[in-house]
Amino acid sequence: MENIDDFSPECSPEKVSALPSPPPPPPPPPAVKSKLPQRRRQSFVSTATRDSWDRMFDEALGADVLIHTDDNGLIYAHSNVIGMASDVIRGLMKQDKRKSHRKSISILGVPHDAVRAFIRFLYSSCYEKQDMEDFAIHLLVLSHVYVVPHLKRLCESQFENVLLNEENVMDVFQLSLLCDAPRLGLICHRMILKSFEEVSTSEGWQAMKQSHPSLHKELLRSVAYELNSLKERSRKQKEIQTYTQLYEAMEAFVHICRDGCREIGPTKRNASSCGFQACNGLEKLLKHLAVCKLRSIPGGCTHCKRMWQLLELHSRICVDSEQCKVPLCGNFKERMKKQSRKDEKRWKLLVKNVLSTKKIGGSPFFLQAIDVTL
Repeated sequence: MENIDDFSPECSPEKVSALPSPPPPPPPPPAVKSKLPQRRRQSFVSTATRDSWDRMFDEALGADVLIHTDDNGLIYAHSNVIGMASDVIRGLMKQDKRKSHRKSISILGVPHDAVRAFIRFLYSSCYEKQDMEDFAIHLLVLSHVYVVPHLKRLCESQFENVLLNEENVMDVFQLSLLCDAPRLGLICHRMILKSFEEVSTSEGWQAMKQSHPSLHKELLRSVAYELNSLKERSRKQKEIQTYTQLYEAMEAFVHICRDGCREIGPTKRNASSCGFQACNGLEKLLKHLAVCKLRSIPGGCTHCKRMWQLLELHSRICVDSEQCKVPLCGNFKERMKKQSRKDEKRWKLLVKNVLSTKKIGGSPFFLQAIDVTL
């Protein structure tokens, strides 16, 4: 077999090794991270420019589109302008096969002035305040049908902040469902629930009841659900308030009997130096319990009965009844052993709710966890 060096002598290994090695490739440039925050592009159009667009619409010079409206109304427009603003209108103009120098489209079902305000908005993105107040519902429909998102968002914002009320909320709510405006629909639904008595007497509610009975049933169901939810939240708030008061009473018990406060305890203090709001009421109950002649009679004194219940609740929360300064703590501990299973279950549930309201800590007489008591 012939040697390959015979055919390529200039590429011999000796000569190849003698050639200088190519330089290493340059390192890739470091990625430069911009320290400037990314900002959304904003467009600022001068008043003169907007006036020029409005004048172009009002004067209709060179207009090549005829827009037919209700009551034989006509609006002149420029195909390039309205076609760029709405793809749907551009498609309608392409469907006009007539060879006339002016194309023709129809926008029916809404007032002529509403269509005129809509077309003006396509020119300059501006509107008259009175037009928005008079034709906001119609402009919302037109913006959805002809796919003009910025006008649709503007109409939704106007309803949300200014125009929505108990009289038109039903009409706007139904339109929000038809025009794919979920945020506006949610705002309308909240107003219906909040002002149901006023809304249910409006003309819009009566018309909806006749034309959309299924929607009427859904709204009544949602109103009933909201009322039940409000009642449930109110009930839970009252329960939490009651358990919080019991929690504060338990802390005040230990404070009075261990540290002293006002007129009871080893050290008497001024009322201004006490940080427990329940001390005043508990001291009155304790002094009443000490002198009441009806305390030993079953069902004789409601104040004494309440005091017995508070003392028993403390004994169930207290960790070490031998060192506890609260009176009768150890006696109630012994009494718990003789209670029925039903009473024991009821007391355990109460202790759990009281302890779960606030995590009781910082006092050696209270449990650090609910599971120890249960």
